[in-house]
Amino acid sequence: MIVYSEKFKEHDQEYHPENNNRLLGIMRHLTRMDVFEEVPLFEPQPAGREDLLRVHSLEHVEKIRKLSEMGDANIGMDTYLTFNSYNTAKLSAGGVLTCVDKFFEGYRHSFALIRPPGHHAERDKAMGFCLFNNVAVAARYASAKYGVEKIAIIDIDVHHGNGTQEIFYSDPDVFYISLHQFPHYPGTGGIDETGIGRGAGYTLNVPLPPKTRDRSFLRAVDEVVIPAIRRYKPEIVLVSAGYDAHHSDPLGGLELSHSCYYEVSRRLMDNAPGLIHALEGGYNLESLPKSVYATLMPLFDLKGEPPEPPMDENPAVTRYIDRRIDAIKDKFNL
Repeated sequence: MIVYSEKFKEHDQEYHPENNNRLLGIMRHLTRMDVFEEVPLFEPQPAGREDLLRVHSLEHVEKIRKLSEMGDANIGMDTYLTFNSYNTAKLSAGGVLTCVDKFFEGYRHSFALIRPPGHHAERDKAMGFCLFNNVAVAARYASAKYGVEKIAIIDIDVHHGNGTQEIFYSDPDVFYISLHQFPHYPGTGGIDETGIGRGAGYTLNVPLPPKTRDRSFLRAVDEVVIPAIRRYKPEIVLVSAGYDAHHSDPLGGLELSHSCYYEVSRRLMDNAPGLIHALEGGYNLESLPKSVYATLMPLFDLKGEPPEPPMDENPAVTRYIDRRIDAIKDKFNL
């Protein structure tokens, strides 16, 4: 199942990388590929105030509401609000809550086509185009409403999900795994960031250098992510589905192909009780729709054009990443 609303267009700044055209392009491509002939489409309901407050402070929620009511505003150098942004951000988080509800109705795989994205939003801070942390709100919702005790979040955005990590850094009930470019914005996500207190060992970062391509990314999935998931045995798996690691994206330096997203989706699907995807980044308007479609293909047994083939990886990059993956495996006894 796919979740989408036309109301996501109400948060928009034309010349900002995170604008309406991202979802419009995805929906046009999925319609052209007849996806909605095969996959049901659902309209989300907005997250409630109580849902947001399981993750964010009251001060943060009120700040976003008040700034939005003022009209156009900016937080820091990169995050904007419009008059409709507060309600749109609640609907974005609600899109992932809809996927959680449908998971327990039997829809084991889903994709929330939502915006604004969320994984940079911390408990008390909006940043990186993100206002509320959509996957974090969904994780807490799954625990509160359905009693889920073990949740995994897998983040494949090119940027580290500092907000998701911060929110769950001391929580053993949520295992956060991120594959991301490093060093890169926002500067977090090193190997030694593994959690604190009861959450020690429940944050797993796979920092990757620029020029990483499919070969090494998939090795990290096969030898780090999947063994970690199998050992943790989550009841539900959320995917922060960013597509700015594609080789054509203007905001990243990794060089993945559409085929890589297909393979990640297929591998995770074979090793999880179900997958709830929430759209994060991806800013090349030609590659983003195709990358999303590549993710959907194994989830829903879709046919169509074969994914773009991978590019050969520089041997020096491969050797560097092999050493890094081996170090992570040793650190986590994988």
